[in-house]
Amino acid sequence: MKQNEAEQVIKILTEALPYIQKFSKKICVVKYGGSAMTDDSLKNSFARDIALMKQVGINVAVVHGGGPQIDEQLQKVGIERNFKDGIRVTDSKTIEIVSETLTNLVNKEIVSLINNNGGNSIGIAKDNNSVVKVKKYKSKDKDYGYVGEIVDVDSNYLYDLMKSNYIPVIAPLGFDENQNIYNINADSAASAIASFLSAEKLIFLTDQAGVLDKQENLISSLNFDAIGSLIKSGVITGGMLPKIKACLNALKNSAKTAHIIDGRIQHSVLLEIFTNEGIGTLVKK
Repeated sequence: MKQNEAEQVIKILTEALPYIQKFSKKICVVKYGGSAMTDDSLKNSFARDIALMKQVGINVAVVHGGGPQIDEQLQKVGIERNFKDGIRVTDSKTIEIVSETLTNLVNKEIVSLINNNGGNSIGIAKDNNSVVKVKKYKSKDKDYGYVGEIVDVDSNYLYDLMKSNYIPVIAPLGFDENQNIYNINADSAASAIASFLSAEKLIFLTDQAGVLDKQENLISSLNFDAIGSLIKSGVITGGMLPKIKACLNALKNSAKTAHIIDGRIQHSVLLEIFTNEGIGTLVKK
């Protein structure tokens, strides 16, 4: 290694040290989705980030989506994807495909990726029927089928896993009081889980730099008032809206800070947590 490269490594480590000390033993929930879930080099970069966070003492839990993989499996069996108000309408046949895909394809792959990169992760999906409890999601008397919203999370079980050096990898699935399985919006699931765990940080990986202003410039920090103004003026719209609402819901409960970052950048999670500038949008009360 050349001297200037060695100096750069030392500079990075020195800058990271206060953050490692600050967040050691704290809980960080990472919502994993977008390009970071489909590009092979980004997948491995993400898995290494998660393993390293655990190695330096951060209790990290991953909540994942799986929309493209679900669409692909539905297509194979001739079921049309059906969205209403941005929510996947989930009938009895669809929930079978959704739960199978999230459990046996997506969740297992993420667990394997993290473990292959030096972590010690454990999957929580359709076979863990006591961790995430839901009620049927209703909105203005519309029926979306087997779509749930979280009412309880067995946080003690997740705490115990994290204390035992595991990284929980959680699929957006939950069960009602009758043990029926439900699909959950992954952003909402991450938000609720971060709330129940009183997470220090909730991080969303997206396919853009963060929240952008009208000129498409990154907004590095937002509070509740600023978010309200940006929603009213139509700056925050489309796919960013549910992520911002998920951030707000988590912060209104017991999560401390939320971050929306660019999952298309290698090691984006580490850059956000361990550098002075960060790389995305920080949302705070």
